[in-house]
Amino acid sequence: MSEPDNKNSAADLTSSLPAWNPTWAKELADLYFSGTINTFVLHGGVHDLVRQSAADGKDSFTSLSDFLASQVFGSWDIVLSYDLGRGLQPLAGADSKRLQQMMQHVTALLGSPNTWTRDPDKVLDQLESLLQRNLLEDNIANRKRIGLVFEHAQFLVPTGDLATVARGQASRLVRFLSWASNPYLKRLNMAFCLVTEKLSEISERLVNNPYVASLEIPLPSAEDRRRFVAATAPNISGDGLTTEGLVQNSAGLSLVNLNVLLSNASARGLDPKQFRKLKKNMIERQCQGLVEFIEPPHTLDLIVGQPEAKARLVQDAKWIAEGKLDTAPMGYLFCGSVGTGKTFLAECYAGSMGIPCLKLRNFRSKFVGETEGNLEQVLTVLKSLGPVVVIVDEADATLGDRNQDGDSGTSGRVFSMIAQQMGDTKYRGKIIWMLLTCRPDLLPIDLKRQGRCEVHIPLFAPTTSADIAAMFLAMSKKNKVPLAADAIPDVSPDRQLSGADLESILLAARRGALSNGRDLVEKTDLERAIAEFIPSSEGLEKEMQEIAAVLECTERNFLPTKWREQIGSPEARAKLQERMSVLRQLVES
Repeated sequence: MSEPDNKNSAADLTSSLPAWNPTWAKELADLYFSGTINTFVLHGGVHDLVRQSAADGKDSFTSLSDFLASQVFGSWDIVLSYDLGRGLQPLAGADSKRLQQMMQHVTALLGSPNTWTRDPDKVLDQLESLLQRNLLEDNIANRKRIGLVFEHAQFLVPTGDLATVARGQASRLVRFLSWASNPYLKRLNMAFCLVTEKLSEISERLVNNPYVASLEIPLPSAEDRRRFVAATAPNISGDGLTTEGLVQNSAGLSLVNLNVLLSNASARGLDPKQFRKLKKNMIERQCQGLVEFIEPPHTLDLIVGQPEAKARLVQDAKWIAEGKLDTAPMGYLFCGSVGTGKTFLAECYAGSMGIPCLKLRNFRSKFVGETEGNLEQVLTVLKSLGPVVVIVDEADATLGDRNQDGDSGTSGRVFSMIAQQMGDTKYRGKIIWMLLTCRPDLLPIDLKRQGRCEVHIPLFAPTTSADIAAMFLAMSKKNKVPLAADAIPDVSPDRQLSGADLESILLAARRGALSNGRDLVEKTDLERAIAEFIPSSEGLEKEMQEIAAVLECTERNFLPTKWREQIGSPEARAKLQERMSVLRQLVES
């Protein structure tokens, strides 16, 4: 890049950038050439490889720092990199002659490299002197084009409240803000790039400054992965896994991780099952254990009862599998009292669609800014994975609320990030959210509205003896418990046994059969287990959870006959809400 003389030349320079330049690099050039911004925060995939093409069309892949040195600032006189570990270093890519010229100029100003300090405040003082000398140079021809790259910038200007920011951190923040707003620096070829993996770890005062631009380096696209495979492993082969299949199924992986997979494939060959296992491990590690990949072994065929809700899910799964993403809801809310099978239903639905399924783990941290950084990292991977199902269990506790206090606003920021992503219709059918909770009344209405979690499906305990018998069969298949042909007794639904209760009874019967030297569970085993079983005594709380699920339901036909008839009258819903308020007061007191 070079400084444009007028707006026309700026447009010409922007349009003359190579077509293969990544989008973020083109955006950086646009902003720089506008003459208004010279300070950039690069975040996201900053530790990944970046593609660059030679004149002969061959692709090569390099680190971000080398890409900045050889492409973004490739024609500049001085490009310096600084981080706390390595100190100040010139960047010239593979050009040894250019590196030598940089060293001659910098050493004349800063002294011998072995005397250069690593202390951040002293380094910034030296760089300030370097910039001032360049500004005061009388001969315009002698003014140097200077690019400064600050890697791991989160350690220089970390996020934090004013009251907790140390004096050194505050002075560094002020220094960067002054460089960003200095009109004299903007008139010369001087640019500053701060590099961090998580944007939330950089001071908000810097990120939100109007003179600073934040640019995300996304995970590689399908075209990037295709070119990487062609350049690094053109002859790869596997049992049942084509090159194009490898490209499509590696969504969500960085090029660094994809390279690990390709190296493994070159050494041992790669079959689809092995590939899925390796990808699972890679993405979990890439997300630092904040998500858990699951491969649902069951489909919706195993779900018992609630035929209308099941039919809706079967139809949605079919259309999503066929690529009709515009028909998919942005998300689902599965609610009901404890033990009604919310998690099992979500996993069966994901299994029916045959797409990746992730469970969101606890991403909260006690350290300032780390919670938002963890969530930012997870959302970045989700956006590149699609289509993907995201299961959030205990959603009322996990996702927070914009009004929560006592945590320096962390819960509010987490809620805002989640709500913004859930409501982005660009990802309809690509990121399918499933919020599971027994207390949907505690979820903010912002997450439950249409355009976010659109379909609310309530779950209930089996309401007929036939449903109970069918659920025993489904649980035996799920847990691989062999049942005799006449093993299932007639159980009255008046006992209000949930799916979790029936599963517990089945496993107790299994233990009874094994203690009697039998592998097959017989009717007497189940009858004994049913007679011995004592369900949970939290009657009021279960009633409250069931009423909350009824009130949240978005389609009347999702409800059992009992509840459908009960809410048929105009005043029925108001009475349920009154009963809900009374139960909440009793339970909370």
